[in-house]
Amino acid sequence: MTAHAAAGESIEALLGYLSPQSRVNRFFWAPEGRLSTGIIAPERVTIRNARTAGQPFTLDRNGFTLARYPTALSNIRDQAGIRAFYGREVDAIVKDLTGADLVVSMGAEVRSSLPDGGAIHPPAARVHIDYDAKTARRVAERRYRRVRPEGPPPARFILLSIWRCFSPPPQDWPLALCDYQSCKGDRAVRVAKIDVERLPEGDARFAPIDGEEDMGASGLFTFNPAHRWSYYPDMTRDEIIAIKFHDSDDGRARRAPHSAFHDESRAGAVPRESIEFRVAAFFTEK
Repeated sequence: MTAHAAAGESIEALLGYLSPQSRVNRFFWAPEGRLSTGIIAPERVTIRNARTAGQPFTLDRNGFTLARYPTALSNIRDQAGIRAFYGREVDAIVKDLTGADLVVSMGAEVRSSLPDGGAIHPPAARVHIDYDAKTARRVAERRYRRVRPEGPPPARFILLSIWRCFSPPPQDWPLALCDYQSCKGDRAVRVAKIDVERLPEGDARFAPIDGEEDMGASGLFTFNPAHRWSYYPDMTRDEIIAIKFHDSDDGRARRAPHSAFHDESRAGAVPRESIEFRVAAFFTEK
């Protein structure tokens, strides 16, 4: 096994922020692929090594955390295993991390930085949150009612992801995470998710779309020098990062903007292959 130099206290890297000049922000999904109309303006930022930060980052203060939870899944391309048991593993992890008594799966997505990843999506190299606040509330309500159609409203809910890396360290495209305490006043720019049969071209990408304001949406962020970024270098398969998309309790960290970034500081870095499993966690017991 080749020995690699240890990661430093911090690195400088480019993060894909939304340009303030980006006016029509949409994310088209089609069987042939995906297309974003957002104009991305890379900014060089300092990303600190969360492993050497001294004080652990927590879900309720910072919006993300690292934890060790081994998995029986051996391959992110094992769709049968993901369906058969990985979701149950994630359910147990989320209950343990958050104290929620009901966890509802919202599905997995696998990513690879290999250029020939095929149907697997590349790392998401833009500063984003997976659901804007309006969409998060709607998604949580819909998921809860599927499981408990007649149940009383939950006291609290969290939408979050359990992110796990399957390639050995060091990885070429780690995940940068923004401390909620440094971005809680920032407004996410709404990006509607638009399902189409074919990806639009030219001016059709920006033409008016009926009902766009009611479609589900993610959020992108413009650059703010106050943002504090961290990452966990040298992730192993037995570690996970939990990332909040939305917490209905405004007395806690509500979200953690995040982005993949290209780490050019590590010689011999290997292509990153990872799985993110999204869930809705509900607190229903008194």
